[in-house]
Amino acid sequence: MAILTRVPLAEPAWMMLARHGNVVEWPGPATPVALLDQGVRALVRLVVTNGSVGLSADDMAALPALRWVLCTGVGHENVDLGAAQARGVLVSNTPGANAHTVADHAMALLLAISRDLLRLDQGVRAGRWEDLRQPRPAPHERTLGLLGFGQIGQAIATRALGFDMRVLYHARAPRPFRGAEHVADLTAMATRADYLVVACPGGAQTRHLVDAALLRALGPQGFLVNIGRGSVVDTTALIAALEDGVIAGAALDVFEGEPLAPPRLRALPNLILTPHLAGRSPQAQAAQLSALENHIAACMQGKSPPNLVHS
Repeated sequence: MAILTRVPLAEPAWMMLARHGNVVEWPGPATPVALLDQGVRALVRLVVTNGSVGLSADDMAALPALRWVLCTGVGHENVDLGAAQARGVLVSNTPGANAHTVADHAMALLLAISRDLLRLDQGVRAGRWEDLRQPRPAPHERTLGLLGFGQIGQAIATRALGFDMRVLYHARAPRPFRGAEHVADLTAMATRADYLVVACPGGAQTRHLVDAALLRALGPQGFLVNIGRGSVVDTTALIAALEDGVIAGAALDVFEGEPLAPPRLRALPNLILTPHLAGRSPQAQAAQLSALENHIAACMQGKSPPNLVHS
């Protein structure tokens, strides 16, 4: 069989897939699968993708032998689940494989933007010292608001509690997590928070949840961190909020239209950007490889893969 990959894979994952079939790399996210060689398309039974890239109904229609779609990571918002159901295609994901790495990165961004670490580093290298030694906000005894409280959100909460932070979270329903308070109203949570961390999936339901009104609720002493999906934050509203002092600062591992950041966004001094790598670490890659192996083994044995999203 053939295995089609829509996302870059580390060499160990590629080699593992190659043991089970001919691995074909997608020529580009904007390229319809129908443009691939018809003979290759006829052999594709598994597509490896992620939530950001997904798999459309048209692309599924061009793969007559398709049986499985595997999303690396927890996201699956851009996979057409209706089309998958109609075709009998099983869609699964690998939640939790990189949760700890993402949570570590979220806390690193939170500390870096609130303590202004990048500007301080650049200033010291430029020979400045005394004028940089001004008080900066520290997270202890401050309030963290989490938008999303899945495995990643809960891992961030655990770390925040270790910093003696108060932890609030907004999710569809309360979770049995000691030390964190569920807040049903997102605006009310933002009003109480000193730090707002986006840790929810993308998709139509969460698009632009963080808008101008929510940023005003976060306020001029507040910081925004996004390690979820770029679509959750209204970029135009965020740029205006950072330029006008509506919030104190932001740190984004994801943003709308990535990898191309708008010039006004790149020019902001109270913003930190990283290239959508919050979930990448040797530990996360090993966990992802293990999850991928479990999925492939189930598929090869004719079983349903773990963590079915839709069947």
